[in-house]
Amino acid sequence: MSKAQATSATPSAPSHNQLDTKAQAWSALFSEPMSDLVKRYTSSVFFDKRLWQADIAGSLAHAEMLAAQGIIGAEDHASIQRGMAQITQEIESGAFEWKLDLEDVHLNIEARLTQLVGDAGKRLHTGRSRNDQVATDVRLWLRGEIDLIADLLKELQVSLVDVAEQNVEVILPGFTHLQVAQPVSFGHHMLAYVEMFARDADRMADVRRRTNVLPLGSAALAGTTYPLDRERVARTLGMVDANGLPMVCQNSLDAVSDRDFAIEFTAAASLCMVHVSRLSEELIIWMSQNFGFIKIADRFTTGSSIMPQKKNPDVPELARGKTGRVVGHLMGLITLMKGQPLAYNKDNQEDKEPLFDTVDTLKDTLRIFAEMVGGQLNPATGKKEGGITVNAPAMEQAALKGYATATDLADYLVKKGLPFRDAHETVAHAVKAATTHACDLSELPLAVLQGFHPQIEKDVYECLSLRGSLNARNTLGGTAPVQVRAQLARHRTRLA
Repeated sequence: MSKAQATSATPSAPSHNQLDTKAQAWSALFSEPMSDLVKRYTSSVFFDKRLWQADIAGSLAHAEMLAAQGIIGAEDHASIQRGMAQITQEIESGAFEWKLDLEDVHLNIEARLTQLVGDAGKRLHTGRSRNDQVATDVRLWLRGEIDLIADLLKELQVSLVDVAEQNVEVILPGFTHLQVAQPVSFGHHMLAYVEMFARDADRMADVRRRTNVLPLGSAALAGTTYPLDRERVARTLGMVDANGLPMVCQNSLDAVSDRDFAIEFTAAASLCMVHVSRLSEELIIWMSQNFGFIKIADRFTTGSSIMPQKKNPDVPELARGKTGRVVGHLMGLITLMKGQPLAYNKDNQEDKEPLFDTVDTLKDTLRIFAEMVGGQLNPATGKKEGGITVNAPAMEQAALKGYATATDLADYLVKKGLPFRDAHETVAHAVKAATTHACDLSELPLAVLQGFHPQIEKDVYECLSLRGSLNARNTLGGTAPVQVRAQLARHRTRLA
C-alpha cells in the first residue's frame, strides 16, 4: 500500500465540519465552548488576515511537497490547488467571510478549503502545525514588504540626489551645536542623508537574508514523523541563498519560537525613521521664518485654525513623532520575547500588530518624503515639480553671520608656519575684533589683520570668502563642489 493510499485509508474525522464556525480545531477534547470574551481576547483574524497570500503560498508549497513525497494523493493535491484558487478569488473580490470563531487567518482559510474540497482540505495540515505555519507566513509576508521598502528607500535617495545636484554651488552654513561652523555646499548636506538611507537599504537587505529562511516542517516544536522534503518547500517558496541553495531552519524548537527577524527588522526600521526624523528636524528649522532657507510645497503643509498667516510643516513634524511610535514597537517586541521559554507561546500572537504597524508607518513615511523632497513628476514636461524650494541668498547670508571662515584663517596661518594651536588663538582674537566692529572677518582691513600676525597678506581674502572656503575642501568626502559632483556621479551609478 502506498503512502497516499495509507493516508486515504486512515479513518477520517467525523463527517461534520470540525472547523465550522461553532467549533475549534481541538474541539473534541473540550467539554464546553470557549466564552465569547475569550474568543475576542484571543482572536487575531482581524489583523493577521493580511497574511492570507503568504498563508496560501505556504500551503500550496506544502501540499505540492506532500504529493511529491507520496504523503497525499495526486487527486487530493489537485483538489487543494482548486480550492485555494477559489479562496484567492473570494478574498480578492471581498466575498470571503472572515469568522471570529475561527480565531486566525490559518483556520479561516483551512475551514473554507474543507468546505470546498472535503477531506483533501483536512489532509493539508499533515506534517505541520500552526506554530511553524505562522512563522513561515510572517517571514514570507515580511520578505515581500522588505522588497517594497527597498524600492521606496531608493526613490527617496534619488529625490535627495536630484535636490543635491541642483544645489551643488549653493552655500549653506554648516552647524555644530546648532552654531554656525563652516560653509558647506547644500548639495553636500543633502548627500549626507543619501549616505544614511543607503546604509538603511543595506541593513534591510541583511535583514531580508535572515528572514528568508523556512520554518515549515518543524511542526509544533519537535519536527514530524512524516518524510517531509523541507528543502523542496524552501526552493518552491524562493527561500534560497545567493547561490540558489535552500535556506531551512535547522532546529525545530528555534524555528517555531524565533522572532529575531521581526526584532531585527523593527530595529532597522527604527534607525531608518531616526534618519527621517533628523531630516525632518532640519526641514522644520529651515522652513521657519527665523531661517527662511527653504519652502515646502503647499500640499505637504497645513494652516492654522486661528492664525491665517501660518504655514505649518505638518508632514516633517508628524514623521518626527511617528519615529517614537516605531522605536516603541521595537521596545515592545524585545520585551515580548525576553521572558519566553522554548518553544512557541501564545505571547507571540502579540508580535504581529507592532510589526504590521512598523511596516505601514515606514512605507508611508518613505513614500511621502520621496515626493515631498523631490517633487512630483509632471507628465507633460517629464520633470519633477514642487518639493523643496531652496532660498540660496538666505542661506548664504546666514553663513556670513557666524564667522564661518575662521578655521580657514587658522589654516592659512598654519601654512605660513604657525603651529595650529597658536593659529587658533590668533584667529580667536581676530574674531573678537570683528565682533566688536560688527563685521565679518573678510571685512576687516588688511592692516588690522596684519596686526594679529605680520605674515598675513592680501591673498588671505580668498580663503576668507565663503566660496574660497568651500572650494578649498577638495579632499575625498569634502564639501568642495568638485567633490560633491564626484559623489553625485557615484550615487547615480549606484542607484541606476
